[in-house]
Amino acid sequence: MRVIVQNDKRRAFRVNLAGLGVRGGLAALAVAALVSGCAQDASGVRPASGQQPSAHAPDAYASEPRAAHAARVAAARRWNLEQVPLAPPPPPAQKPVITPREGFEVTGQEGLPPVFTTVPTKEKVVFLTIDDGAEKDPEFLRMMSELKIPYTAFLSDYLVRDDYGYFEDMQSRGVTLNNHTLNHPYLPGLSYAEQKREICGMQDVIEERYGKRPVLFRPPYGNYNRDTLRAAKACGIRYAPIWNEEVFADHWEYREWDRRIRPGDIVLTHFRGPGDWGGTMRDMVREFLDKVTAEGYAVARLEDYL
Repeated sequence: MRVIVQNDKRRAFRVNLAGLGVRGGLAALAVAALVSGCAQDASGVRPASGQQPSAHAPDAYASEPRAAHAARVAAARRWNLEQVPLAPPPPPAQKPVITPREGFEVTGQEGLPPVFTTVPTKEKVVFLTIDDGAEKDPEFLRMMSELKIPYTAFLSDYLVRDDYGYFEDMQSRGVTLNNHTLNHPYLPGLSYAEQKREICGMQDVIEERYGKRPVLFRPPYGNYNRDTLRAAKACGIRYAPIWNEEVFADHWEYREWDRRIRPGDIVLTHFRGPGDWGGTMRDMVREFLDKVTAEGYAVARLEDYL
């Protein structure tokens, strides 16, 4: 079932001055009632849902320096967000153990890269991942940098080769560039050798163009078999994250029956624009951030948890 959450571009901007307080309960809001918390301070500013300040807040959620927060407030207003995005906690000192999601294993899974949709964590964080590379919007790069929102890219060479420089700029802004195959085929329909050529070939492209071989690989369409994971391992891949939700410019889609975001969920979107969507990548970012912030989630960097 597809659930649509419409953007209303006329809605008022609400600054979240209390948004760096203690995370609240883990229950997500119903999609039909995506509203922020109604508590207000003397200035009339509304905090994000589940983000009430506390004298007992742990260091991980302490308020950021005033100047840095002011810059985030200004960026959120400039990019027409409903609330200031929440700052994520520091990366975990001890990384969670990543195992395949139940039912997503292959025969002989041991020793092969795990396929997973959620990172084990109790923190209210989600991870934004962006696939393929078709749309190359410089304003998207600027928006994400100004808002300081981390994300992870999975690239396919047939779509990025017309402008490798765009993704070099992206990498210079701290984004990790990962493997999504050379040509985005349906991998289970290929032989082991053909799959290895697609995966290792993209490893070579990323190393040659951007200086480092990835350890993350996402199979196109989320489809794979044992040969896929064997080939990925042979090419130097350690993890094969897929996703639990997908966000578009004007709606979300969900893997889970209850259509809820959970701590540690991986969110998929694509480098797409008005030719494919009813909006731009910037509209997609607003759709994504307005929802996760309203539900008390921060956006963390996937690689920091692996």
